[in-house]
Amino acid sequence: MYNRQKSSRRNRPYSIKKTSIKDENIDRQIIVIHRAIAHKLLKQPELAEQVKARLEAQREEGKLGYSHYITWVSALELIDQSEVFINALTEDSPKMRKLRRRTPFTGILTEAERVAALEQDAIGVIATQDLSGLF
Repeated sequence: MYNRQKSSRRNRPYSIKKTSIKDENIDRQIIVIHRAIAHKLLKQPELAEQVKARLEAQREEGKLGYSHYITWVSALELIDQSEVFINALTEDSPKMRKLRRRTPFTGILTEAERVAALEQDAIGVIATQDLSGLF
C-alpha cells in the first residue's frame, strides 16, 4: 500500500489553477487598468499617498496580510523609476494576478479614465504608444 500525503493549498499559496478564457480576459483588463494607474501616479505622485494610507489602514485592520502589504509598499517605493514601477504594477505572475484582484489602487482613476484605458487597449493604442519609443 502506498503512503500518499495529501497536498495542501497552504503549501502552494500561488499554485496555478486552470483558468477560463473569461478569467484570462479579466486579468488582461486588470493589467491594462493598472498600467493606466501607474502612468497617472507617475504624473501625479501625490496620489500615491492615498494608496499608502489605504494600505496602512487595511494592514492595521487585519484586512491585508503582511506579504501583500510589503509587495504593494515595495512597488510604490519604485515610483521614481518609471519603467520599473510600471513593470511592478503590471507583472504577469500568479501572485500579482491574485493581488491585483484586490487592488489598493481604487479611486486613482476616474471612471472615464478607466473606460478610456480599456477602450484604447482594445484597439491597440496603448501597445502602439509603448512601442513608439523603440523605433
